[in-house]
Amino acid sequence: MISTGLYTTGLAEAMAEAGDQVSVVTAQPYFPAWKVFPGHSRFFWSRGELPSGVRYIRCPHYVPAKPTGARRILHHASFALTSFPVLAWKALIGRPDMVLVIAPALLPAPFAWALARLSGAKCWLHVQDFEVEAAFATGLLKPASLAGRLARKFDRWIHRRFDRVSTISGPMLRKLSEKGLPPGRIFELRNWARLDDVTPLTGPSPYREEFGITEEHVLLYSGNIANKQGLEILPDVAQRLAHRKDLRFVICGQGPFLDELKTLSSGLDNISFFPLQPLERLGDLLGLASLHLLPQIAGVSESVLPSKLTNMLASGRPVLATAEPGTALADEIADCGSVTPPGDAAALAEAISAMLDNPEQREACGLAARARALEHWDNKRILERFRLAAHDLTGQPQPIAHPAAKATEASLIKRTRQT
Repeated sequence: MISTGLYTTGLAEAMAEAGDQVSVVTAQPYFPAWKVFPGHSRFFWSRGELPSGVRYIRCPHYVPAKPTGARRILHHASFALTSFPVLAWKALIGRPDMVLVIAPALLPAPFAWALARLSGAKCWLHVQDFEVEAAFATGLLKPASLAGRLARKFDRWIHRRFDRVSTISGPMLRKLSEKGLPPGRIFELRNWARLDDVTPLTGPSPYREEFGITEEHVLLYSGNIANKQGLEILPDVAQRLAHRKDLRFVICGQGPFLDELKTLSSGLDNISFFPLQPLERLGDLLGLASLHLLPQIAGVSESVLPSKLTNMLASGRPVLATAEPGTALADEIADCGSVTPPGDAAALAEAISAMLDNPEQREACGLAARARALEHWDNKRILERFRLAAHDLTGQPQPIAHPAAKATEASLIKRTRQT
């Protein structure tokens, strides 16, 4: 429903709808609750097929209820082990043209790389998060520890093995260069906004009535609730703005930090919690916001770029983030909102008040946000560019696209010419 899994699905479906044969080896669904979803097995493999033609096999794996550093390693290692026989079968019997690995997680990557080499396939690594650096920033791993030193060496070694390595932002591309990758093997593959599904609302969101919100302004955070988000700042900010009766903080999400965040918010009557909402209603939910809140802790802004940012921008609402200047997140929000230092609740509260009290600036930032999404986060352009790059890497001819895909390509060409 959320996070990078949406983009993995989008990549697979874009290829399949254009005529490629796509098979996915993946985990049992568990995120962001850190609990295997009802109807899925913790101990057995399962298979299925999406309407787009993407075939998938789900592998059993260990899911910790409270993910610590050591438990996360076991979590990823268990998936690496259970996915290996499936990868071996797919690679050696199916003889694919390309094996694409999504990171996280990196632990299965050596198996996928080795099997790609044995089968003669090209291998592509796509980095959504630099998980080793993120683990250091969040305290899950200590850089000076034996585990930390081994993780850093493994990270550098595995990135340099792949034929093509992609990631989602400029600063993250620079990190790939720092790991020793030559420019010809580095590719920018951005996440994208659902521009057709998420459009600026011109009237009140139906969620106002459903959530019982009477305040004029809504400060919205929706997504995974985990430690790397830096969400502990929000109760502090809500406390500092408790004197304002015209605003409400709304947090929609699920994750391992949810209970602690609710405890930190105890006694505050201007903050409300709701579960994740259906993906098909994403536009209505994001349109509820007067301002989007996107906190992060110090040190992770160069290692990750929150996937939720794209649709925040598409909704045509300003985004207020906590990030260091010059980071990917700060650069993407330029002219679309405001950036304050990580962990500085007073600065964030002041930025919120300034934006709410200046409707002209708020409107200008919202218009800039939508324009930024249209210019940089168009899903059709991004997916078509990836598909062309994949065929270029493998040397395989373009497949004969299905009629639906041809219509999409025609729309893409038309939109590009208009732009």
